[in-house]
Amino acid sequence: MTHRRDFVKQVGLLAAAACVQPELLLAAPVAYKAGIQLYSLRDYIGQDAKGVLAKVAKAGYQEVETYGYSPEKHYWGLKPTEFKAVLAGNGLTTPSGHYDLGAYLREGNEALLDTTIAAAKACGQQYVIVPYLDEKLRATPADFRAIAAKLNKAGARCKSAGLRLGYHNHDFEFKPIGGTTLYDVMLKETDPKLVDFEMDIYWVVRAGQDPIKLMQAHPKRFPLWHVKDMDKAKPDLNTEVGSGSIDYRKIMAYAGTAGLKHAVMEQENFSLDAYQSIAQSAAYMRKNLLGALKKA
Repeated sequence: MTHRRDFVKQVGLLAAAACVQPELLLAAPVAYKAGIQLYSLRDYIGQDAKGVLAKVAKAGYQEVETYGYSPEKHYWGLKPTEFKAVLAGNGLTTPSGHYDLGAYLREGNEALLDTTIAAAKACGQQYVIVPYLDEKLRATPADFRAIAAKLNKAGARCKSAGLRLGYHNHDFEFKPIGGTTLYDVMLKETDPKLVDFEMDIYWVVRAGQDPIKLMQAHPKRFPLWHVKDMDKAKPDLNTEVGSGSIDYRKIMAYAGTAGLKHAVMEQENFSLDAYQSIAQSAAYMRKNLLGALKKA
């Protein structure tokens, strides 16, 4: 039994600790939500977006990341507010989306950026992610610096609209050119207050890099991850999370270092039924990766 004197003492200790480290009162572990990049289901979603989203929720996902938005077709025929409503009806939200900003990065097309920001806000997203960079834009270190400057500018526009800009990697960002790499330059020359990174862990490993070392070298820069596993026999292929060669249990221990907020499963090819596959990955993620960590 706790006596009143002990209780008062404990409260006093907590209050003193809170004055020094107020975050201690908010340090309870918060489970991450399981997310999916809808590109995984690109063969299906254009035919029946509402049906696919219902199946995604049934498979165990709580968040979705979009791709392929256009002002003409919107989100697979659904306008942003309609898309948001369909998500809500299935217990889903969309924290992030991949948007083709090539015309902005090539030509400074700010109208495209404005359209993108408006769509992302209307469906409830917090992150606008650059998913790819044209090869012509990344030929020299000078190109790398120019891209970083444009990302900073776009990040400022996103920030003023209440959003965050992010960049999603493949493996080409780690190719040495002129004594450096695109990823090194972007990490060093983009402003952390304006530009985040979505680490595609599969592509980092495929490039021969160590995702944990990147997180340690650049803490809090990676609030989003693509949790994509590598087939053990054929590393150029994906497989269900937990079945491949990437040790996600070990990597997940560094979620706080990375500043992780959203873990997004993506699988670009399947050896079994797609819905069975994504359900298997969701189950593994929720049981083994997402439940016992403190959110950054």
